[in-house]
Amino acid sequence: MTDERIIDLYCRRQEAAIRETAAQYGNYCFRVADAILKNREDSEECVNDTWLCAWNSIPPAVPRSLRMFLAKITRNLSFNLYQKKRTAKRGGGEIAAVLDELGECVADRADVEGEFQARELGRSINRFVHGLPERDGNVFIRRYFFTESPGVIARRYELTENHVSVILNRTRRALKAHLEKEGYVCE
Repeated sequence: MTDERIIDLYCRRQEAAIRETAAQYGNYCFRVADAILKNREDSEECVNDTWLCAWNSIPPAVPRSLRMFLAKITRNLSFNLYQKKRTAKRGGGEIAAVLDELGECVADRADVEGEFQARELGRSINRFVHGLPERDGNVFIRRYFFTESPGVIARRYELTENHVSVILNRTRRALKAHLEKEGYVCE
């Protein structure tokens, strides 16, 4: 079934939308969740919550890409569950590493002055990523959106882990400069 047809089912509030979404994107969303959570039960819980969030979001939202819409929902739910379940002991997982690496670019501000600034920051980062050479942008997205390890990324793009680390390091420095230029980070 096409994405447009599935979205139409959601818009018409037909429960078949959830069945079709699960059939088409269940494995994909599970991989997104499991890359973050590394726990089958927690990942399955996030995937099931993804279907509920999609049901509650469509309409009024009408996603241009159902796959990315579901990936964002799954990713956000997985990060939230990860933070909820994490104890004082921090480290050992890709999430902690990803958050530490990006911490040098974007300061953690709990009171970010609202959703508008967060959206604008997201748009700025999107502009930055789209301006990167294709491979560097893909490496960046694989690491910081899909939370893949440098080893997995290296195998995917036939690079060494060191080369992936160099790409990520340069890209983070460039992102920091970009965000400073746009006024999101002060030196």
